[in-house]
Amino acid sequence: MPLLELRNLTKTYPGQTGIFGASGKPVRAVDDVSFTIEAGETLGLVGESGCGKSTLGRLILRLIEADSGEVIFDGKDVLKASPGEMRHLRRDMQVVFQDPFGSLDPRMRVEQIVTEPFVIHERGSIGHRQKAAELLRAVGLDESALARYPHEFSGGQRQRICIARALALKPRFIVCDEPVSALDVSVGAQIVNLLRSLQRDLGLTYLFISHSMPIVRYLSTRIAVMQAGRIVELGTTEEVTERPQQEYTRTLLAATAELTTAGLRPPAGK
Repeated sequence: MPLLELRNLTKTYPGQTGIFGASGKPVRAVDDVSFTIEAGETLGLVGESGCGKSTLGRLILRLIEADSGEVIFDGKDVLKASPGEMRHLRRDMQVVFQDPFGSLDPRMRVEQIVTEPFVIHERGSIGHRQKAAELLRAVGLDESALARYPHEFSGGQRQRICIARALALKPRFIVCDEPVSALDVSVGAQIVNLLRSLQRDLGLTYLFISHSMPIVRYLSTRIAVMQAGRIVELGTTEEVTERPQQEYTRTLLAATAELTTAGLRPPAGK
C-alpha cells in the first residue's frame, strides 16, 4: 500500500470580478489529479509557474480545502479527518515552504521557532532545548543559533532552520514546496543535498515541488509533470527525462537543459 494516494483531487477558484462587476471564468487550479507516493521515495512535481503545483501541495496537507476527491495517507482519508485526527496526522505530514524568511516569525528566536512544534503537540518543556540543538546540528547549524533571530541568518541558513522545524516531530512525509527557488544556485544545491541526506538517514518521503527540471531530475525517484492543473505525464525519472511522451514535457526539458546544477552530488552508484 502506498504511503500517500490522491484520487481525483480537484480545486476550483472563482473568477476575478471585473471593473464593471462581471465575474470571470472560474479557474480550476487542480483538475482531477490522481497519483501515489510510496514510502521512502521522492516524487518530483514539476511545471511552470501558475500550473497548480503549490495549490496541490496545500490540498494534500489540508492547508486549504479541496472541492472533491480523496487524499489517503497511510490508509486514512485526510479530507474527512476530524480536528483531533488532523492534529495527529500533522505530526506525520510537514512542509518546507519556498520563502524561508516569510516562513519564520521575525519576533521569535530560533529556539522558540524550532521548539514550537513540541509546545503545540507535547506536554511539558523538559528537554526541548536539547532537542532543538540536535535538530540544528542535523541540518548543519551550530547550537549558538538558538539564541538568534531569523534576520541574523542568510537565506540558506534560514531554510535550514525551516527544515529543522519540519523535522521536529519526526514526520514521515514532507511537502517541499520549491524550497530552493529563492536561493542562489550554490546554496540551493547545498539544501538539495541536505534533503537527500536527511531522507537517507531518517527514511523520509518527499513530494518535491519545483519548476526546475534539473533539480527534480537529480532528486526524484519519479516525476509528475503538471500543466494547467492536470498531471500530463507521470513516470520514473529516466522515463520522463529520457523518453518524454508529451510535447509540454519536452518543452520543459529544453527550457532548463542549460541550467547550472553545480554542487549537486550524484546519487550513490551513479
